[in-house]
Amino acid sequence: MGWIILAIVVVIAIVIIVIYNNLVTLRQRVQNAWSQIDVQLQRRFDLIPNLVETVKGYMTHEKETLTKVTDLRSAWSNAQSVEDKLNLENELSSTLKTIMAVAENYPNLKADQSFNNLQNELSDTEDKISYSRQFYNDTVTIYNTKLETFPSNLIASIFGFKASTLFNVDNEEAKKAVNVKF
Repeated sequence: MGWIILAIVVVIAIVIIVIYNNLVTLRQRVQNAWSQIDVQLQRRFDLIPNLVETVKGYMTHEKETLTKVTDLRSAWSNAQSVEDKLNLENELSSTLKTIMAVAENYPNLKADQSFNNLQNELSDTEDKISYSRQFYNDTVTIYNTKLETFPSNLIASIFGFKASTLFNVDNEEAKKAVNVKF
């Protein structure tokens, strides 16, 4: 009888350990997925000063837009939470659309090689951001589902695992892709 109880305790302990380790792995994947978005957003913010400098000469009366981009880049550097960075990313997407739309009014700017290179880099970055967002949301969904399903929900609550936030775009305008036209 003692061996049976010991075997049951060992099996339960193994199940708890496996579930716990699985939850830790999923949590780490969520953090890694967010890190990938963070890297791509940082890449975008690193490209912006070059874009602003290239466009600045052609857009002297669009100073407010250029100032907003610079302010958003500074705010990005100071943002600490995922939510703060998501909000800044949404604002930046809208502002970049304004720059690209204004650039349409300046044929010389559109023909400039450095501006075309920056547009290509931004387009490539936007694709990478889109993929990273999708990967992040897929990873968060798997993790959050595991937190809510039995028996892992019991282990998750005992060890304090918390659900992660999906990447959502609240601003309807920001949901549209940045329009890069040549």
